[in-house]
Amino acid sequence: MALIVQKYGGTSVANPERINKVAERVARKYHAGNQVVVVVSAMSGETNRLTSLATEVSDRPSLREMDVLLSTGEQVTIALLCMALHTVGVQAVSYTGGQVHILTDDVHSKARIKKIDDKKIRSDLNSGSIVVVAGFQGTDENGNITTLGRGGSDTTAVALAAALKADECQIYTDVDGVYTTDPRTVPEARKLEAITYEEMLEMASLGAKVLQIRSVEFASKYKVPLRVLSSFEEGKGTLITSEDQLSACDKEESKMEQALISGIAFNKDEAKLTLVGVPDQPGVAHHILGPIGKANIEVDMIIQNVGLDNTTDFTFTVHRNDYERAMEVLEDVRKELGAETVTGDTKIVKLSLVGVGMRSHVGIAATMFETLANEGINIRMISTSEIKISVVIDEKYLELGVRALHTAFKLDQVGV
Repeated sequence: MALIVQKYGGTSVANPERINKVAERVARKYHAGNQVVVVVSAMSGETNRLTSLATEVSDRPSLREMDVLLSTGEQVTIALLCMALHTVGVQAVSYTGGQVHILTDDVHSKARIKKIDDKKIRSDLNSGSIVVVAGFQGTDENGNITTLGRGGSDTTAVALAAALKADECQIYTDVDGVYTTDPRTVPEARKLEAITYEEMLEMASLGAKVLQIRSVEFASKYKVPLRVLSSFEEGKGTLITSEDQLSACDKEESKMEQALISGIAFNKDEAKLTLVGVPDQPGVAHHILGPIGKANIEVDMIIQNVGLDNTTDFTFTVHRNDYERAMEVLEDVRKELGAETVTGDTKIVKLSLVGVGMRSHVGIAATMFETLANEGINIRMISTSEIKISVVIDEKYLELGVRALHTAFKLDQVGV
């Protein structure tokens, strides 16, 4: 008997018809001899509806009361799903986050899970029930309802799987797995059978929207096997696990080695700023980025070039939504430092190769740069890590660059 935690997002439970479909899927897993815990989000659009109601009665609703309000969305879904399970003849019981003692800190709207008491859930599972838990929520030490922020239901599912030492945490969504890149950009993109936590973290942070970073971090920390599956069609999905476990799977399937590159991620929400003619002296980077940080602007890639006249050009990227604010801050910094000018560009994108195979193979960066050069694509910035190479290019070349790299690294072929 396996213990499985399943999570269904808002689109999966968007209406009664889909909730009934979820109940049938959960019941099949249960009748196959498994213990099942189900985590659900609010029905699609419900959180936006509740937020809209709040803004109609208050210009600045308190975060505590917003948590009380938004947590009701999941409460509706858990009750409806249990009703649907009862209709198909399966014993099921629903709980809010507080009822199963998901203890969080007291930071409303973006709380973090501190502890889960699994006794009640285990008791129900052992008595033959399916347990349905509201995602996205918990309570602090004073009993206040808290919500976990973006991707909170995924985080709830992974945290419960960790606490229960589940055999697998299955994330059901509107896609059928993790692909080598966005199939809308490259129709030949291939669904991956498996990927490591590290690779998934990099791809999520670089623009892939399949999973939220926080849930993958949690799974990696507690070694919870994750699987991304479709709510609307059958399939094995994509397994996300540790590199050791993945290597063991590869050996069992007689594969020679882990693929060099697992995927190509891209982010269209980038903007680039450059402070030209900055004095080349100690502390200048802090002088520039300190005010940017105080303005709550997150910096991504950074390049500093040294000129012949003891000045430097300092370039960095931010989210496109922060561009105007960053330009204002940087103009003040320019005056303080006596720099020449501030320039910016919002028509750029970040394109990244991700793969644990980079650790043991050389020449990947050279192939990437050659491929882009052959297509006439100029590289503006470069950033690397142990399993990632990112470049900034002009926005108009995004699709061409992704397709060219996908072909160059043969990502449409299995086991390459």
